[in-house]
Amino acid sequence: MLRHLADFVADSKKILDAWDAYSDEHTGLDGWPYDDHAYGLRKSQRDADTAAAFETVRAGARHLLATAEVQLAHLPAHTVQSHWGWQLGSLRDALDRLDALHDEWVQTRESLPVSARSGTAAFDDALAEHHAECWSYLDTWATHGSAVLDINSAAQHAPTPLVPPPAATAVPVSGRAKSGRR
Repeated sequence: MLRHLADFVADSKKILDAWDAYSDEHTGLDGWPYDDHAYGLRKSQRDADTAAAFETVRAGARHLLATAEVQLAHLPAHTVQSHWGWQLGSLRDALDRLDALHDEWVQTRESLPVSARSGTAAFDDALAEHHAECWSYLDTWATHGSAVLDINSAAQHAPTPLVPPPAATAVPVSGRAKSGRR
């Protein structure tokens, strides 16, 4: 699950970097797009790509958060970054919203006419709206998901309370070193 999260963080950065490059190239100095329709389509693609990248994380996201919270609670204070707790809370809130939006999407999809399938305007427009609603919460995961990875790394390198850190002990010298001559 950690690998999926790391992949999502990396992939979402690439998606956002590509979006930023597109946006910079296709907007004026005032920030308004040159072509609203093309800009909207490209923004929808960004939203859909980010949502697709998150799908590998979604099933294990709650477990990742719960594990990170337990790890954070057991880390030595000097190894904890002050923002980790806040970031975990932001991730949990974003996941709650994503779950609620997913439930809304399921209801919307079920309410569409039978003829509304992927590739039809009715379906694709509803899905694009769903992705747009999800994007800021997915961006929260893209921005703060690395906190889960950082907490896990800190936990892997922290001494465990069950095993005390090794004590430095002097190696006893037993007599003189033997040499070939006497």
